[in-house]
Amino acid sequence: MKMVGAMMAVSRIAKNLTQKQLGEEVRLDEQTIASIEQGRRALMPDVAELLDRILGLPGVLAVAAEQMPAVDVTPPWAEEYMGREREAVAISWFDTQVVPGLLQTEEYARALFGCRVPYLGDEEIEVQVARRMERQEILGRPVPPTLSFVIWEACLRDRIGGDEVYRKQLRHLRACADRPGISLQILPLGIDGHAGLNGPFTLLETPEHQHFSYAETQRGSLLGQDPNEVSILTRKYAMLRSQALNFEETKGLLGRLLGER
Repeated sequence: MKMVGAMMAVSRIAKNLTQKQLGEEVRLDEQTIASIEQGRRALMPDVAELLDRILGLPGVLAVAAEQMPAVDVTPPWAEEYMGREREAVAISWFDTQVVPGLLQTEEYARALFGCRVPYLGDEEIEVQVARRMERQEILGRPVPPTLSFVIWEACLRDRIGGDEVYRKQLRHLRACADRPGISLQILPLGIDGHAGLNGPFTLLETPEHQHFSYAETQRGSLLGQDPNEVSILTRKYAMLRSQALNFEETKGLLGRLLGER
């Protein structure tokens, strides 16, 4: 990543472009260009192809991006999503497996990474937990993104990490439900049908009002921008919100799970 970033920086300077100017050409901010050049962020193949054209390179960056080994803390297939998440003005997240990453406590996240097969090892788990907690920085911004979460109740029934971790995670969700800018709804067990049977997904809106969809599989993920696909998932999410418990009902269920009346 450092070598590819250095190649990109040398080529940019040869064209007398600043990082900001190059970013404007490829619709990335100056900080993102700097991160790629410093080797802190993976160069995505679609951006690499565009950079080759702008910098007059014969496909050099595109080849490098395609052949990049997946050895980083954040895999290349998830790196672009992380960037989009950091800059998003709105995030809508439906999950059926675990509590969404932006709402996880540190202990719950550590327990989740500890369930990975093959086992990551203590040191790698701590690195992954730290990265997940860093992502939650967006929640504390003066003007955070608009956040909506629909979580299947089954996620809240599994006691990942044991009783103490479980209860702390539930209390954290209950507190999040009261925060301005966060919409939290639970899709209850036992209903006769819902719009999320094909699995979890996330919808993002950028400051430029671009709309993306994101979904993960066991060993990869897909970040999409096709208007038709994004539209379908947007309609699914709207239906899920209507099928889920409302805000007060959600708070009531969290309270009952915590043993409160």
